[in-house]
Amino acid sequence: MTTITRNTDIFKAMETWAPKHLAYDWDNVGLQVGSFQKPVNKVMVTLDVLESTVDEAIQHGVDLIIAHHPLLFKPMKQVNADTAKGRAIQKLLQHDISVYAAHTNLDMAHGGVNDMLCDQLGLENRRILDVNHTEKLLKLAVFVPETHAEGVRDAMSEEGAGHIGDYSHCTFQSAGQGTFKPLDGTNPYIGSQGEVAFVDEVKIETILPDSKLSSVLEAMTAAHPYEEAAYDIYPMENSGPAFGIGRIGTLADKISLEALCENVKSAFNVPNVRVTGDLTKDVKKIAILGGSGEKYLHKAKQMGADVYITGDMTFHPAQDALEMGLSVIDPGHHVEKVMKNYTKSYLTDYFADRDVRIMVSEANTEPFQFI
Repeated sequence: MTTITRNTDIFKAMETWAPKHLAYDWDNVGLQVGSFQKPVNKVMVTLDVLESTVDEAIQHGVDLIIAHHPLLFKPMKQVNADTAKGRAIQKLLQHDISVYAAHTNLDMAHGGVNDMLCDQLGLENRRILDVNHTEKLLKLAVFVPETHAEGVRDAMSEEGAGHIGDYSHCTFQSAGQGTFKPLDGTNPYIGSQGEVAFVDEVKIETILPDSKLSSVLEAMTAAHPYEEAAYDIYPMENSGPAFGIGRIGTLADKISLEALCENVKSAFNVPNVRVTGDLTKDVKKIAILGGSGEKYLHKAKQMGADVYITGDMTFHPAQDALEMGLSVIDPGHHVEKVMKNYTKSYLTDYFADRDVRIMVSEANTEPFQFI
């Protein structure tokens, strides 16, 4: 039987990578237009949702658009089909095309937009430029019959429990004997009503982020054979994974600022960049933030960056950077288009066993021309 893939399955995949709680509170991420339960066969990944993007999706029979920049960002008071945005929304509804946005949550996610930009430039030893969220950790201990220990352990791990660094399925198991007495009205998996049962059980302990508790408990109880699974949850003082905006790292070797500019143009496929500073100066430590990042100039300088790469630099912050001795390269906001191919690869791998086609938008949403 062919498994039907629905929008909610794609959303779950995206939120496994870029959880919605990582987004800034001013952002609007998640479902923008459409239905959670709509079946989906073709997905298109884009940076922006413009009318041209929607027309492209219609042409290719797309069911779902995954975008970085939200279609609905500021509150709308009307959907006016005499405007480009109004027509885009009208066409989406007429053709039953859903839209989902992963914006600042994808910027902050491990392996997200800012890591993609680092990958393109070959930055090593990278760290988060500005940490704004550290996951709270919990310990979950569950008692399960030996016969079902593997299934319960795997179910929890697949939902994000027991992930430490580059390792998954991290648990500790200890054997023991559980007792219980099924009372009237019960339907015990083991034992009989009115009699004390003695069962060889395993205590499985694992660690998980607080944000994944609900899904891990759901998976654990679904895999557990008992009517009522016995488990404990403990708060942890250990530091959980950190998330934040931007990255800072190093080049393998020093190069001139002018050479770095050429590398940026090549890596991000842009014809021009704006730059401040001495082009002959050697640089090695690079801060980078996709999108509009001028307010993090001082953070980049504080962390010892030689160069800060970001978009949408305005005049006076650029002067400030020049005076503080921090070179700036502005390749434009549109370099975030790097997310299209990375997201396609991620979803293609995630749904390798499903009949879902992932494509990348070819529509040009860069508003600027360079002449």
